[in-house]
Amino acid sequence: MNGLVMSPRIKELKEKMLSHKRYASVEQALIITETYKQNEDKPVIIKRALALKNSLLKLEIDVENEELIVGNRTKGVRDGVVFPESGSSWIDREFEDLPTRAQDKFNVKTEDIEKFREIIKPYWEDHSLEDVIRKRYGKEIDEIAKVVKINQKDHAQGHICPNCKEWLELGPEGIKQKAIGKIKYANKDFYESVVIVMEGTQKFMMRYHDLMKEKAELVSDEKLKSSMLAVAENCKNLAIRPAESFHEAVQSIWFLFVILHMESNASSFSPGRMDEFLYPYYKKDIDNGTLDNEKALEIIECIWLKFNQIVYLRNSHSAKFFAGFPIGFNIAIGGQDENGNDFSNELSFLFLKAQEHFGLPQPNLSVRLHKETSEELLKESIRVVAKGSGMPQFFNDEAVISSIMELGISEKDARDYAIVGCVEITTQGNNLGWSDAAMFNLNKTLELTLNNGKCLLAGDLIAPNLGNITTYETYEDLEKAFTSEIDYFIDKMILACEQVEKAHIDVLPSPFLSSVIDDCIEKGIDVTAGGAVYNLSGIQMIQVANLADSLAAIKLLVYDEKRISKENLLQALQNNFEGHEVIRAMLLNRSPKYGNDVEWVDEIGAKWARYFNKKLTNYTNYRGGRYHTGMYTVSAHVPMGENVGASTDGRYAKQPLADGGMSPVYGRDSAGPTAVLKSVSRLDNILTTNGGLLNMKFLPEFFKTENGIDKFSKFLRTFVDLEIPHIQFNVLRREDLLEAQKNPENYRSLTVRVAGYTAYFTELAGELQNEIIARTSYGDV
Repeated sequence: MNGLVMSPRIKELKEKMLSHKRYASVEQALIITETYKQNEDKPVIIKRALALKNSLLKLEIDVENEELIVGNRTKGVRDGVVFPESGSSWIDREFEDLPTRAQDKFNVKTEDIEKFREIIKPYWEDHSLEDVIRKRYGKEIDEIAKVVKINQKDHAQGHICPNCKEWLELGPEGIKQKAIGKIKYANKDFYESVVIVMEGTQKFMMRYHDLMKEKAELVSDEKLKSSMLAVAENCKNLAIRPAESFHEAVQSIWFLFVILHMESNASSFSPGRMDEFLYPYYKKDIDNGTLDNEKALEIIECIWLKFNQIVYLRNSHSAKFFAGFPIGFNIAIGGQDENGNDFSNELSFLFLKAQEHFGLPQPNLSVRLHKETSEELLKESIRVVAKGSGMPQFFNDEAVISSIMELGISEKDARDYAIVGCVEITTQGNNLGWSDAAMFNLNKTLELTLNNGKCLLAGDLIAPNLGNITTYETYEDLEKAFTSEIDYFIDKMILACEQVEKAHIDVLPSPFLSSVIDDCIEKGIDVTAGGAVYNLSGIQMIQVANLADSLAAIKLLVYDEKRISKENLLQALQNNFEGHEVIRAMLLNRSPKYGNDVEWVDEIGAKWARYFNKKLTNYTNYRGGRYHTGMYTVSAHVPMGENVGASTDGRYAKQPLADGGMSPVYGRDSAGPTAVLKSVSRLDNILTTNGGLLNMKFLPEFFKTENGIDKFSKFLRTFVDLEIPHIQFNVLRREDLLEAQKNPENYRSLTVRVAGYTAYFTELAGELQNEIIARTSYGDV
């Protein structure tokens, strides 16, 4: 793919996109509210379907003349949509503050605030998902909030990979006919809802045909006019039949994801293995001479731009946990085919070329590696990583496939795995994974174990009082108490998760999503109610690195060597090390740390992760599926750190926890990157079936020569051999980030890897920027 450059068309579209201001939008909220008012007597699933259909028919739409792929959920670019079905109470509290809040700002229009308060808020008060959950179980969720963050409380379920292949093969007309054929059976409301949303989808596509054709008539440039008319014809074709050409297939995929976001207003709907399901369309057009790689790349780069035009409006609290708009269009390339053979093709390399050209936050590009991955794909991926966008990230088939089969996933589906959101593992088209169910702060739980169940920051009793560090005669006594505190909060967490899932069934059935998830139409059961083939729920363990370091220091310095007395340690923690600087220095420097290939320290982290994972196997979620675990944080390591007092790893109160779920605490991995890999490899892969994240930072100079590329290739082969599930890289200089902090206007397109996703550095809050700057940089492997 050498020699392929970004076309003038793409450059112009990119500049237009980056120049757009970001607004909060109430347009769809008004349509939804009016639809509900007019259909009060109908079942919820029908109201949801009609609300989506009316949105598809009535929302203002727009196109750029140069676009080859059209469609958006708002007329504006990167607008945040107010979505009353899932939550409006927080909007009322925060609307005026959206332009000035610390993280993920939105401009607002005074007239939109007025419409919200006059029309939307009065109707939805006490009826949205957020309100229903708060009414049913809010007190119990709040009681555990310092340890467990329960997610999905104010938005519909995302983190899903739909069946893109079947969507392309059937189109909305085919899916509609499939549902019509089932209406005479049971679950009539469900099938009618699918028909309703597919009718809306077809009309939505025709609206873009009409608009593009109308605008083309005003254009004098014949070449541009011809391009616009071709785009219009694609939209018309897709409204009545399945995709046939590569251009139509890419447009069809984009319509699918726009409508998924319009229905659910959720993050992390992922296209999955696009180089797999788009390849037949690409190959047919290449072979018949209607497509070349230059044109194919231009079409790909147009949808790459579209992936950057949808963001998600979160409340200020959640924005800290998911900073930088991680919308999560995750695309996986490479890996193995269904027979276990190496898989890649021309599209794999065209996708890498698009990422090389753009370096934008979306899509979240992932490369699947295994022992037989070609050197060509591996080295081309490394060259793109070296450009500094934080992408692609890498997943390891040798670690992932066998581990997710232990969850009951078939070998065929496991080999065809995709990634959603940041690093969450899923199957394609048949899984409501609920991978973002909750985050469990193991370090806060240890704090409560050491301090009589009391929060070190506020002093309030929030857990059973099982004693404190001075009352545990042996390290084993401490472990026993820690076990009991974990059990206490897991029990509370599961009850909360069940209430959230039940509320989704009652308030937010999703007929459009159900139509593109296997078995829902066959069963006549909505995806929220368990219609999918697989119904998993994922819980994140936060953060094993800090936990390993903290417990290792207690074991070595308090119990084994008795260098620090229990009483002095407790006082040091309660005083945030003020007046106890020597104790803090000992905790930091006299005990080995996770990430340096010290087996006994690494094993402490693995031990507690195994315990947490095994404990979850005792529970079944509300849809009848299994709970499983992940190790990633998005950006939660910063706000969750703000909630943890001084810890026995030498960390001051409120400082960030380790970035990445499997990563060492920044600055403590002093033995080099290979030692980090050895430490991480001691975490069993069954612990990260919901996704594990290893974050590393390298200096750009390392990649300047072919020798550097070769060494890095060997490093990634070691990653594969050690069967670590995931790794990603920031390739940047500390000095550049500091300069971007001082002069953000000069660095608006600078992107960094935050956790399992990339974001614009200058759009991140200062504390998160500082944490990224502080991460360890490597100059060699």
